[in-house]
Amino acid sequence: MSFDPAIATAAYIDGLGPAALAKAAAYTVGSEWLLLWNLVVAAVVTFLFVRFRILDRVSAKLERRGWAVRTFLICAAFLLLSALLTLPWDLYTNFFRESAYGRTSQPLGDYLAQSAISLVIGTLFGALFFLGIYALIRRAGKRWWIWSGGLAATAILAILLVSPIVVEPLFNDYKPLTAGAVRDALEVQAKEAGIEPDRIFVFDGSRQSNNFTANVSGLGHSARIAISDVALKGASLDEVRAVTGHEIGHYVLGQIWWMIAVFSLLAILLFFLADRLFPRFARLFGSDATIGDARGFPVLMFIVSLFGLLAQPVQNWVVRKGETEADLYSVQTVNLPDAMASALVKTAEYRNPRPNAVEEFLFYSHPSVERRVRAAMEWKAAHPPKAE
Repeated sequence: MSFDPAIATAAYIDGLGPAALAKAAAYTVGSEWLLLWNLVVAAVVTFLFVRFRILDRVSAKLERRGWAVRTFLICAAFLLLSALLTLPWDLYTNFFRESAYGRTSQPLGDYLAQSAISLVIGTLFGALFFLGIYALIRRAGKRWWIWSGGLAATAILAILLVSPIVVEPLFNDYKPLTAGAVRDALEVQAKEAGIEPDRIFVFDGSRQSNNFTANVSGLGHSARIAISDVALKGASLDEVRAVTGHEIGHYVLGQIWWMIAVFSLLAILLFFLADRLFPRFARLFGSDATIGDARGFPVLMFIVSLFGLLAQPVQNWVVRKGETEADLYSVQTVNLPDAMASALVKTAEYRNPRPNAVEEFLFYSHPSVERRVRAAMEWKAAHPPKAE
C-alpha cells in the first residue's frame, strides 16, 4: 500500500482525541476574542486618563524639567500607571485563564514578581522609544513618520542584541546542554549550520509555561538557540533534533532581516495613520492635546493598539512564512518528518490544529498544526527511505 500523506496527517491530529481537540479549539477561540477585549480595555484606560487629566497633572508637576526629561517621565508614568490599572485584567488573561487550561503551573507570587520585572523593563524601554517618536515629531516636521521606520528598526535590533544577554536571564536560567546523546546530536546539526555548539541552551521554561517551545534569539555572537526543558522532558531524541533543525533554520535563512524590514515599513504606515487621525481620536476621547504633546500619549497608544490589531494579519503572514521555511529547512537537513510531525502535535494542545482558512489567516502567527504536519508527510511521501 502506498503512503498517503492525508491519512497520515489525520492520524496524527486525531491521535490527540476528541476531548483534547475540543479543549484546544475552545482555548484558541477564547484567545482570539481576547484580542478584541484587549482593545476595549485600552479604550477604557485611555478614556479614564483623559477624563481625569492624569497626564496633565503629571506634566504640570514636571514643567520645570527639560523637554526630553519631561516627555520621558510622562510616557513612563502612563505606561506604569496603565499597567497597574489593568492588573486585574492581566491576571485573568495571563495567569488565571492559563492556569485553568493547564498551560502554566507557575505560582501566583512568582508570576507577580516576574510581571513586576517586565513592567520596569517595558516602562523604561517603552518610554525611551516614544521619547524618540516625540523627538521626531518635534524635529522632523510634517513628515516625521517617514523616519519612524528607522527608529523602529533600531529599536528591534537593540532588543535582539540586548535581550539574550541582559533581559532573558532575568526570567529564566539558561544552561548549555549537558553531555550525552542529545548534546552529541545537536552539536553535529549546529556545526553543519555554522553555529558554535556552545550557543545551544536549555532553559527552565516550565517555570512560566507548560507549552512545548523552543526559540532562536539574538544577532551575531549573541545569537543562540534555546529549548525549553518542557520540550526536552516530553520529547524523543528525534523530536528534539527536528525542532532544533527548525530553530536553526530561522538563523541560517537570515529571516530576522526580512522581518525587521517588514515591521519597519508597518511602523511607517502606522505612524502615518496616527499623524493623520490623531485629532479625530483626541476629540473622541475629549483630549485637547496635539500629536506632538506627550499629554496626548494615551490617545497615541490607543491608535497604536487599534492599528496594530488591524495590521495583525500582515504581521502573522510574515511570521507564518518564516515558520514554513524553517519547517522545510528542518526536514531537508535533518530528514525526520515523523519526528517533526509528532513534535508539532504536542503544540496542538494550546493551538487549535484545524482552524478554518479565514481564522488561520487573521489570527495564526504560525501555520496550523494540521498544515505543518501535512507538509512533513508530503515530504516523507516524496522522499521515501532508501532500501538497504
